[in-house]
Amino acid sequence: MIAQRVGIRALRQAAVKPNALFLAQNLPRLALATNATSLQISRGASTQKISQTEAQSILASQRRQRPVSPHLTAYDYSQTWFGASIWTRITGQAMSTSFYAFSLAYLVAPLTGWHVESATLADAAASLPPVLKTGLKLVVAWPFFFHFSNGIRHLVWDFAIGFKKHTIQQTSYVVLGASIVGTLGAVFLL
Repeated sequence: MIAQRVGIRALRQAAVKPNALFLAQNLPRLALATNATSLQISRGASTQKISQTEAQSILASQRRQRPVSPHLTAYDYSQTWFGASIWTRITGQAMSTSFYAFSLAYLVAPLTGWHVESATLADAAASLPPVLKTGLKLVVAWPFFFHFSNGIRHLVWDFAIGFKKHTIQQTSYVVLGASIVGTLGAVFLL
């Protein structure tokens, strides 16, 4: 902090007298010219010794008065965070949970006698009615394509592109449209 003040003071003096910039004879004078009262540290609060248990109880009472962070009531629901951002988290968690559940089922299948190998799953899917098969494809495909599309949007944001509110709203609709088109293409063409 002191070094910043000395530097700013030197630059101000150099602006007035351009030939006085950072000469060796001027640096001690510039350091002494800083306001000495601004360097004093004052403390308005007094402290007192308390025990560890008292400190813990004070901390616990302060924590009880704080809101849970981040709390959904602290945000404006009309903002775009509630759209694409929260759905990216939801779809990512749903796909991760499904992947881990299937992986665990596949691992314990030989021990339990379940048949979750590829041929059995393909036969089971082929025997489903077309409406149920289409609905199952929709449930599996939409989270993937939405998460994929919004992931691309976040990669573009990593390059600091598209942070205007209007652009964010437009790309939210682009992500939603791309996920629907991708889902419909996967469901009806595969």
